[in-house]
Amino acid sequence: MTRAPGALLVVGDVVTDVVALHRTPLATATDTAARIRTLPGGAGANAACWAARSWPGEVRLLGRVGTDTAGWHDRALRRAGVRPLLVPDPEAATATVIALVDPSAERTFLTDSGAALRLSPDDWSARLLDGVARLHLSGYLYFSGTSRATARRALRDAREAGIPVSVDPASAGFLTELGPDRFLAATEGAEILLPNADEARLLTGHTEPEPAAAELSRRFPSVVVTLGAAGALVARGGEITARVTAPRVRPMDSTGAGDAFTGAFLAALLAGADPAHAAEAGCRAGAEAVTVMGGRPPDGRAVRI
Repeated sequence: MTRAPGALLVVGDVVTDVVALHRTPLATATDTAARIRTLPGGAGANAACWAARSWPGEVRLLGRVGTDTAGWHDRALRRAGVRPLLVPDPEAATATVIALVDPSAERTFLTDSGAALRLSPDDWSARLLDGVARLHLSGYLYFSGTSRATARRALRDAREAGIPVSVDPASAGFLTELGPDRFLAATEGAEILLPNADEARLLTGHTEPEPAAAELSRRFPSVVVTLGAAGALVARGGEITARVTAPRVRPMDSTGAGDAFTGAFLAALLAGADPAHAAEAGCRAGAEAVTVMGGRPPDGRAVRI
């Protein structure tokens, strides 16, 4: 296998998001007025789109979708500058998430994983790493046996090829169901872990993000813990090495903010930034993401580093 530098390969979920912004509390057993949109989403797909927005190299996305919306998602990814490697599933529909976004811009998800967690080892090939400089795995893959086996194989093949791997734990709720120990065992060998504060607490048992980040960085070479509007922490070798602030904005919808951080962070690393400066780029993208509806960049124009 020959490998040229430059490409980012994301393996993860492609989702149809139904985002509902309600500016009053939900009224049980009756109507609540809301602004509702159906949008392309998914943690892996969103991260790929944000990476493509600022990385001049190729960004590829491997994911499994239903035949119902495969064409729509393919076109949306291409418009965002991502090369789709979508596997159509003849049996399961594309994953769907209903995101209920309250007046504070906080979101609550109702998730039907559909085809996303059916990504199988047969859908993977080490040849997909040809030309790849970094591999990123969406944590949602770890929440079913089939897609977890695929993620582990991809991580193993990348390590054998000398390609660094990053992982985003993705969901504190699903992580609780899987169990921290199983997740940590399945992601062993990754170079970078990108949890949010809740996921970092869950993975370590620490109540504060600083000791959680420090502990995780004894297991992974680099750990970046996102803190929402408070920015991010970077940890290496058991110590916090950087604290990064986020731009102050007026939030509309926090859906996909972590994905935006991940995509911009990885693009900055590929451009030669160190983790602290890459985290600054991630915070800028996350701040922009919360000012728009949905988890994708607000336009299709490429913004290069």
